[in-house]
Amino acid sequence: MQKQDIRIVFMGTPDFAVPTLDALVTGGYNVVGVITMPDKPAGRGHKVQYSPVKQYALDHNLPLLQPEKLKDESFLETLRAWRADLQIVVAFRMLPEVVWAMPRLGTFNLHAALLPQYRGAAPLNWAVINGDKVTGATTFFLDHQIDTGRIILKQPLEIGPEENVGSLHDRMMEMGKGLVTRTVDLLLEADGDLSRVPTIDQNTLLQDLKASTGIDELRPAPKIFKETCELHFNQPVRSLHNLVRGLSPYPAAWTTLAGLSPVKVFRTRIVSEGTTQSAEAIGKIETDNRSYIHVTCADGILSLEELQLPGKKRMDVRALLNGFRVEC
Repeated sequence: MQKQDIRIVFMGTPDFAVPTLDALVTGGYNVVGVITMPDKPAGRGHKVQYSPVKQYALDHNLPLLQPEKLKDESFLETLRAWRADLQIVVAFRMLPEVVWAMPRLGTFNLHAALLPQYRGAAPLNWAVINGDKVTGATTFFLDHQIDTGRIILKQPLEIGPEENVGSLHDRMMEMGKGLVTRTVDLLLEADGDLSRVPTIDQNTLLQDLKASTGIDELRPAPKIFKETCELHFNQPVRSLHNLVRGLSPYPAAWTTLAGLSPVKVFRTRIVSEGTTQSAEAIGKIETDNRSYIHVTCADGILSLEELQLPGKKRMDVRALLNGFRVEC
């Protein structure tokens, strides 16, 4: 089969999805329509802001739908009229079966983790928060339960020892587009016959994991909430350092410091670790109010290197201390 023989509908919303959509369009694949989230007001002026995927679709004259409800009959009628052979999902939302089962070749999703690990909404964040050295991406066919369908392709990606989730997001975004086009190429090579497309059942992977290691525990990737982002200094210093990395630049870790409450923390440095601290010392702040802010954690000292006060821009610690005094 040729690229034009498969009619593709693309579903996505944020900037993470745009390079993949662009790779499909510029690569000559037959994208017959795009679906993205409805417009939402944003910023101080609450002006309506288009999603990055919508803007791309408008710029390239691609048919576009923005359904409020995915089971709405008028939306489904238009979607059927597009006569898609395949649907591709990159950072969109949960789909009802009436949508994902519509195309003859089904619907596959690009997930930013090596499934079955890190099923959920924030796989990149949690991989960094947990201190992983390797993550990756997976394409898989959608099924009844979220992130559990048959795996088509996987590709690993190393995480730098001091890398934050923002940098990892950008590298994953570029890697993911190639994984998606290779997945489509597999379907083309199979002449659209799904029985000829090699896939892996995730339950089989879980059984193999348990057989080889005796462990079948999966790490989840739930949505990040404000309380997830708070730094509790009674935790190990390495865990806090990784939490900051896994939330930087967005949504950002935060804490309360005397004279600087609340403050977002974008970058930290481990000064020392491996020595249990007394309960009285935990949370103690040390600073010369010129060049450093150190906080005592459960087993070491953490240096706060880049911060942001409410209503202010991000600053390195020296710039911040040039205008603000931290009370110890």
